[in-house]
Amino acid sequence: MAPPDPILGVSEAFRADTHEMKLNLGVGAYRTEDLQPYVLNVVKKAENLMLERGENKEYLPIEGLAAFNKVTAELLLGAQNDVIQQQRVATVQGLSGTGSLRLAAALIERYFSGSKVLISSPTWGNHKNIFNDARVPWSEYRYYDPRTVGLDFHGMISDIKAAPEGSFVLLHGCAHNPTGIDPTPEQWESIADVIQEKNHIPFFDVAYQGFASGSLDTDASSVRLFAARGMEFLVAQSYSKNLGLYAERIGAINVVCSSSDIAKRVKSQLKRLARPMYSNPPIHGARIVANVVGNPELFNDWKEEMELMAGRIKSVRKKLYDSLSAKDNSGKDWSFVLKQIGMFSFTGLNDAQSENMTNKWHVYMTKDGRISLAGLSSAKCEYLADAIIDSYYNIS
Repeated sequence: MAPPDPILGVSEAFRADTHEMKLNLGVGAYRTEDLQPYVLNVVKKAENLMLERGENKEYLPIEGLAAFNKVTAELLLGAQNDVIQQQRVATVQGLSGTGSLRLAAALIERYFSGSKVLISSPTWGNHKNIFNDARVPWSEYRYYDPRTVGLDFHGMISDIKAAPEGSFVLLHGCAHNPTGIDPTPEQWESIADVIQEKNHIPFFDVAYQGFASGSLDTDASSVRLFAARGMEFLVAQSYSKNLGLYAERIGAINVVCSSSDIAKRVKSQLKRLARPMYSNPPIHGARIVANVVGNPELFNDWKEEMELMAGRIKSVRKKLYDSLSAKDNSGKDWSFVLKQIGMFSFTGLNDAQSENMTNKWHVYMTKDGRISLAGLSSAKCEYLADAIIDSYYNIS
């Protein structure tokens, strides 16, 4: 038997628990204040449009739905960006963020043989699995500083500088998973500087555009900075979080190139790699995205809903911080909870402390100490604070 997945296995254990105060803070899926799954109203409107049109279920081309690919690249880079206007981006619809990352990994393995991918430490649990599966060598660069529960910027820059020239550097576009710690705009400039100096290739994972800050443009600023510098880079996108399309498996891989001719050739190779993997992508989620992003009225509705979702997460983040500060008389500074962004908080709890959270308090989370605030309600913030304080102080 294979071991249970460290993230998805958390949900399986949660479902088997009958305790009334149980909390599932492992999987990054948005929940309402009642801790129920949420289908965006704008998604329902888009699906009604699809029903009214009586659209068929024919196979998509290998590269996916053309309307989806167009609005996806424009959403990421800005419709007026030179990269878009000059047709220098190759966009292929993928199987959400994971499948898009895997397709890019296949591109690296086949056409950049021997190149290494640098991954932040810590990183989203599946990044290493994806590159291992594609037989792409990887190593870690320092990112998280446990002393400050913040960014180890010096370590990050040093490790990127020390990497072999021409390495791929995997960067989280916004709302770093699992830490929720992002570089400042000034730090992003320095990161771009050293990547250019070393002729590295940036590789962005953008899973939370609009869902982190509530602004699509703010959350894409890191990617657009690299585009403005004329750099070539890769971006894997996902609509699981910002449109709540988890099960539709809808995303894309974008490769920003130095010319439209190179972009055409890269796209042809991505299609060549996708064909034996899964042949072509699913249509339902692609049509939802095309309808929402391509329709000004629905697009505005979506932005309003995203702001509400991001706002709810910010409010429980603030309440958790207030509860921790009120209950802890030791003088410990819990402000890192407020400084982090997006749906996750990296608590700093170790394996044993995280196990205590589950075994004693019925709080299900990954063992690296990450919790998903998207699965927390205001009503349970104090309960969670009690669990964290007990685990932090009483378990070594």
